[in-house]
Amino acid sequence: MKKILSTVFAVAITTAIFAQQTQIIKPAAFAFKVSVLDFKKTNQTEGLTKTAASIGLQYYKGVSKHIDFVSNLDVSLLKYPFYTSLKIPKATSNEFYAAVDFGANYKFLTDDNKVVPYATAGIGAGYVNASYWTPYVPVGLGLQIKANKGSFFHVISTYRAELNPTELTKMHFNHAISYSFPLKGKEKKAIELPPAPLAIDSDNDGVSDDLDKCPTKSGLAKYNGCPVPDTDNDGVNDENDKCPGVAGTIKYNGCPVPDTDKDGINDEQDKCPGVSGLSRYNGCPIPDTDKDGVNDEEDKCPTIAGIASNSGCADLQPIFTKASEKLKFATGKAYLSPSTLIHLNEVITEMNNNTTLTVFVSGHTDNTGAEKINKKLSHTRAAVVANYLLKKGIAKSRITQDGFAATRPISDNSTKAGRAQNRRADLEVKY
Repeated sequence: MKKILSTVFAVAITTAIFAQQTQIIKPAAFAFKVSVLDFKKTNQTEGLTKTAASIGLQYYKGVSKHIDFVSNLDVSLLKYPFYTSLKIPKATSNEFYAAVDFGANYKFLTDDNKVVPYATAGIGAGYVNASYWTPYVPVGLGLQIKANKGSFFHVISTYRAELNPTELTKMHFNHAISYSFPLKGKEKKAIELPPAPLAIDSDNDGVSDDLDKCPTKSGLAKYNGCPVPDTDNDGVNDENDKCPGVAGTIKYNGCPVPDTDKDGINDEQDKCPGVSGLSRYNGCPIPDTDKDGVNDEEDKCPTIAGIASNSGCADLQPIFTKASEKLKFATGKAYLSPSTLIHLNEVITEMNNNTTLTVFVSGHTDNTGAEKINKKLSHTRAAVVANYLLKKGIAKSRITQDGFAATRPISDNSTKAGRAQNRRADLEVKY
């Protein structure tokens, strides 16, 4: 096949040397194409396609007298010869193959010659079952043979060098014959019209007065001779106004000043335009000066980090717990000495400083003795502490109390030391 093509090209070139050349440029044309795909034979492709027929379409368009733009589409059904080293399953049945490329034909003679040899080159891509693809570069030689009325036969052979060795094969040939025919529209005969009457255009805007809805103001034909409208009367005409139905500013292309965070404060006045806030804080959220998670408007201690349950003030439970550690009772007793009760004075101070605080007093026993007796004893122990707080001026409404006998031990009741720890009264602050 290669020798035959070489001989045909040699004869064509020799014959055409003496042919007359003109400035003909090929009009747009479509071509039907049949071809043979000739794949490289290797040990890995045995049993697969070596050659396969394909059909296709071409599009030609002259760029100059010696150069034509050309695009190709080839489709075929074949057992594509993948390299087995690529670990792609070997084809067992015909698969759909398509190739598309774009390129240029360089013609050694012009289109007014009977036979025109040319060289071709381009770039394209091949696909198998829409799963595997590779780009390729087609290069080759062809013969253009004049038919009639601008049609041509083309005999062409291209070598397709594939550029992606990890997908399809590395190369193959395409030997093809196609027939092209020009795309010509039917010529229309010119209709002679009588001369138009002389039009009057008072405002010189190119729209005659009989069609001009604003004959004294220069405008545009698309607006019937009137200027570009400004629907919202904001000084930005509708063609440049991105918000033509809402009055805005030139700075924002006819739109109002934006409010990015949708807090009702426009971005030019909002000091926190990306975060929703309040007008009294210039568009920023309510501040949290001490970063304790309680905003300053709800924080009773806005400069000192605290806890939400204490309105942003410090956690006072450690003070109440420290006082509780001194409230220990003798076995079977509900008496505390004045020197022991004095440890409650710091609790009393904090409650006086924080008048919204309340306290829960709980009494406890060890596990010795009858449960009924222990229950009554634990209530009495809680009452001893509660009464001391009452005597020191803490309102009764701010004190609650209960007894739990031996149900809430904090130490091991099997030891003497553990039981001593369990005979106690606990204080829990309530915010």
